[in-house]
Amino acid sequence: MARDLGAAKEFYSAVLGWEFGPAHLGEAFAVGFASGVPVAGLGALPPALSIPVAWTPYFAVDDADATAARILERSGTVAVGPLSFGTGRAALAADRDGAVFGIWQGEAIPDWGMGGEAAPAWLELHTRNAFDAVIFYGQVLEWAGGHAGCCEVAYVEENDRILLRRAGRTVARLHGGTLAEAPDPHLRPRWRIHFRVPGLEAAVEAATALGGSLVATPGSGSFPHERTLRDPDGAVFSIVGPAAPGRF
Repeated sequence: MARDLGAAKEFYSAVLGWEFGPAHLGEAFAVGFASGVPVAGLGALPPALSIPVAWTPYFAVDDADATAARILERSGTVAVGPLSFGTGRAALAADRDGAVFGIWQGEAIPDWGMGGEAAPAWLELHTRNAFDAVIFYGQVLEWAGGHAGCCEVAYVEENDRILLRRAGRTVARLHGGTLAEAPDPHLRPRWRIHFRVPGLEAAVEAATALGGSLVATPGSGSFPHERTLRDPDGAVFSIVGPAAPGRF
């Protein structure tokens, strides 16, 4: 979500090389495409809302109402929805430690699959306890359920992290050790979004030239070819260059 949709499109086009197309959700939304593949959406925040600008991951679900009920049953929070929205049904929620995420039932873009194999992005959860978190998300989003298209969960002893894989490809990783009461919001439980770029330093230069900034993220466990940026509105995201590992 951005305060100035036009400026946000200009920024992410220059930094990530995206082209933008309509989202079939109205003029206040746009979808970023990388090499013809839909990667992420941008939405304009209403001027009356004084909430932080941020990237939020949305997980595809078969039934938004049933998923929202599972979130509440497991002591999570449903802040908005589920409600009908454009081509689908959505809700905004938070897990038990306060990490914000969304759920989406339906197609984000008709005839397109958002976040497919070619989409250059993955997710990373920094949370209090990775094992508790994977149980929560596994039950809520039905990870490792054995049905078609389901994700696999794997524990990696090195760095004490949990990986989420789909069709052999890592799509998310979960790290423990984050404190909910940390004074720095970047150290509290949260989801981080990663995007691939063809050239790391060129992307950093483009970001700073358009009012963005490079962010130091202590304790993030970043790869050598990873950088964390803040866009002009304050939304934090990470970029990974072509030399970075494709699997974790």
